[in-house]
Amino acid sequence: MRNTFLSIIGMSSLLLCLFGCNKTDNKSTSYENMLLKEWKGAYGGTPAFDEMQISDLKNAIVKGIELHLTEIETISNNPAPATFDNTIVAMEKSGEPLDRAFTYMGIWRSNMSSPELRQIAKDLAPIISDYSSKINQNDKLYQRIKKVHEDSKTTPLEKEAQRIVDLYYTGFVMRGADLDAEKKKRYAAIDKELSTLYSDFSNNVLADEEDYVVYISDKQLSGLPESFVKSAAKQAEERGEKGKYAVLNTRSFMEPFLTYSDEREIRKEVWTNYIKRGDNRDKHDNNKIIAQILKLRDERVKLMGYDNYASWRLQDRMAKNPANAMDLMEKVWEASVKTVHKEVKDMQAVANKLGHKITIEPWDYRYYAEKVRKAKYDLDSDEVKQYLQLEKLREGMFMVAGELFGFEFKALPKGKVPVFHEDVRVWEVHNKADGELIGLWYLDPYARKGKRSGAWATTYRSFTSYEGKTIVLASNNSNFIKPALGEVSLVSWSDAETFFHEFGHALHFLSANVKYPKSNSGVRDYTEFQSQLLERWLPTDKVINGFLTNVKTGKPMPKELVKKIKAAATFNQGFSTTEYLASALMDMKYHTTDPSNIDPVKFEKETLDQLGMPKEIVMRHRSTQFGHVFSGEGYAAAYYGYLWADVLTSDAAELFEESPQGYYDKQIAEKLVKYLFAPRNSIDPAEAYRMFRGRDADYKALMRDRGFM
Repeated sequence: MRNTFLSIIGMSSLLLCLFGCNKTDNKSTSYENMLLKEWKGAYGGTPAFDEMQISDLKNAIVKGIELHLTEIETISNNPAPATFDNTIVAMEKSGEPLDRAFTYMGIWRSNMSSPELRQIAKDLAPIISDYSSKINQNDKLYQRIKKVHEDSKTTPLEKEAQRIVDLYYTGFVMRGADLDAEKKKRYAAIDKELSTLYSDFSNNVLADEEDYVVYISDKQLSGLPESFVKSAAKQAEERGEKGKYAVLNTRSFMEPFLTYSDEREIRKEVWTNYIKRGDNRDKHDNNKIIAQILKLRDERVKLMGYDNYASWRLQDRMAKNPANAMDLMEKVWEASVKTVHKEVKDMQAVANKLGHKITIEPWDYRYYAEKVRKAKYDLDSDEVKQYLQLEKLREGMFMVAGELFGFEFKALPKGKVPVFHEDVRVWEVHNKADGELIGLWYLDPYARKGKRSGAWATTYRSFTSYEGKTIVLASNNSNFIKPALGEVSLVSWSDAETFFHEFGHALHFLSANVKYPKSNSGVRDYTEFQSQLLERWLPTDKVINGFLTNVKTGKPMPKELVKKIKAAATFNQGFSTTEYLASALMDMKYHTTDPSNIDPVKFEKETLDQLGMPKEIVMRHRSTQFGHVFSGEGYAAAYYGYLWADVLTSDAAELFEESPQGYYDKQIAEKLVKYLFAPRNSIDPAEAYRMFRGRDADYKALMRDRGFM
């Protein structure tokens, strides 16, 4: 069943199906629809991105579902007693054509969306939901899985096989496999309704990102960096507004504009557009959708006897229950809010000194924080930016991958493998020790219309070895502002950290040493750990001295500037921690509260007021644009996971920092790969971390890291 099924038992929404479909087969079966066809060519076959046609998509998904359900029926009706091989392994092998169709759909949904695609996705959502229900509620299949699970208690399997049997069994139980017929019917109906709501929520956010663009004139450019101005001019010209400058409604445009623009009223307009996505009381408003989602989720888990959605969701996560997650968040929240008040006081003092007769508002925070940074640390973000060339950062990441993981990257010539957009480039990834080909790494770095916001990593094919070793196909996707022709792409320090972060996910994919597809599934409050940890290599001497070079002079970043960056490492931590935690706490509050009469706007305001949310900050993701939580179920009642993973990150980082070799200690790096990257989900994450560290992680490491102690 490979990763199609992994997605289904992990959530009922369409979206998670799109990012986990990753393995091709070696069968010679031919299909009329090219989206179902076996991948051909070198590297074990690669997706035919150059041949995909959106007109094929709906038929491919429908046909792929039909083929997969036929395979499931064969497994379910096998007259032989259930065994690991004829049930679990058979499921792992099934669904290959559908996996391929989902891979293409994932590309369209995330990178090349359009009104046509969004309508197709909306049409497919209930079909996919019905399909998942037919598997999750297949009692014959469940009884076979249950039998294998019970037998394994008396005759244990080898460790990885035992782990995936447990995961399959738990997944089916969590999806209502033990319910009676009437409750199963209602469960399926809820899933079907949710699938449409998730699709609508996501489409509404994307529509507001595309529709709200602020155009400014050359008289309104004061304070903006040259690189931003050039990119804004290019975006305006592409939209038929030559001579103007376009500020798009995405984070990659919003953040630098709010940081540098001297035009306060326009800052307010840009900020308002961004935080009002999905909350404009028009046809793209998400408030009613949120209320419906919460009610349906609550009803669904109560069919199985749970008090609330969060209790159901966290039982197979590291936190185990909402109380543990809330305990960690509340410990950090108090300290982070206190830090925000100090930051605001510093900013207000700067504003007063400049004669700006204002009171700090949310659209002022980044602007005056930058001025405080300059005053307190003599650190100019735009000066730092001159040393953060995107291509040099990529080379620095390759160096780190070589030092820690023994990987070597070789660029492929254009046209060697198909890509879905001209911006995408591809590298071979080899083991430096013996030259073995490990995988391909795709990079899609730039923002464009139809591409969702943010940055992410995904796989088109993950590593498995139960049918012979597979070549990994990993991808990193970002939304950096594309430079004007002949210019170099310069990014902020925060963007550089994000680049390293997402590359950490790719290294996690490429490092995998597991047998079965199921072992590549993730545990939400753990999967961000590896990527967050990789951010720690950005400010190391080897990266700074070798790759952070001035765009004009080519000289490395001077030591004095490095010292300023490191001195300011905990600067603005109140802001970044509080805006994140506000979203994480709201997520948990939404899913532990009776949703019967919930009004998202009112609930958001009242909850944040009760928490003591500083008025100068808004949630990182306001409810109406909180795609992590409401466009699917991947991070629903689990957005706290970034903080949980950050505790692991801070604790693991201290181990490297205590070594005389620092972050390039070979022995620690070897343990890092062996216990925390290579196993993926083939062993329990808590057990894996103890094998690496010798103990559980200490949350106080996070407090020290952020300057809160």
